[in-house]
Amino acid sequence: MKRLSLQTFTIFLSVIVFYSCGPSKKSETSEGTVSAPVKKYTLTKAPASFDYPDAGLALVSSTDNLDTGDVAFEFEVTNYELAVQTPDAETRGIANSGKGQHIHFILNNDPYSAHYESAFTKNIPEGNHVVLAFLSRSYHESVKNGMAYVLKEITVGTPETMGAFDETAQHLFYSRPKGTYSGADTEKLMLDFFLFNTEISPEGNKVRATINGEENYITEWAPYYIEGLGKGKVNVKLELLDKDGNLIPGPFNSVERTVTLE
Repeated sequence: MKRLSLQTFTIFLSVIVFYSCGPSKKSETSEGTVSAPVKKYTLTKAPASFDYPDAGLALVSSTDNLDTGDVAFEFEVTNYELAVQTPDAETRGIANSGKGQHIHFILNNDPYSAHYESAFTKNIPEGNHVVLAFLSRSYHESVKNGMAYVLKEITVGTPETMGAFDETAQHLFYSRPKGTYSGADTEKLMLDFFLFNTEISPEGNKVRATINGEENYITEWAPYYIEGLGKGKVNVKLELLDKDGNLIPGPFNSVERTVTLE
């Protein structure tokens, strides 16, 4: 067998090095920049919902019982019917309450409780609390017409200090997703939140929704659908940001929740 000459061997080695060290076409675009990772889910604006432009909600009274810690709330609901199915519920393809339309009651931006009557009692500890209540469709989407909510600071008992919640400031409240989803309800989750004294837009304030560590920037106040998630725990973080990407000060403008898909 003939031996390779030194010159032939050098050329052969150079070819091997070129192909082994050259850029990978699979990891770069045609312009030579690395492609962004593909998200493990999709987040899209939900289609238009059955509208309630004249629906209204007002707090008539709240009375606390210091002996039990219970607070009785009475609301007035106008141009809206509780405990009935929203007409387009069957076409949405998302989790829906069999009990019908209701009031979402949120205390201090904790997970809401659903109420199908306009009067109910909540056990609330002594102190100053922020209450947000709004009308909800049977599939848990908030009515956002400017009249269908109550935002109010309440005082239960006789706390040593008074509250300092600024109702005129910019606020973000979390609503959905919530709790545990099973069966077909795991295929499409609704992301919904409530804004006060602010608008969001591509050039202005924004909501950053971080889902399982992946960031999404929302520039329109509307419900959104999350699809393609795997079973297990899902972490959702919502933040109200200014036009420069800074968190807007406020007690509830950064909130994080975990839901379960089983």
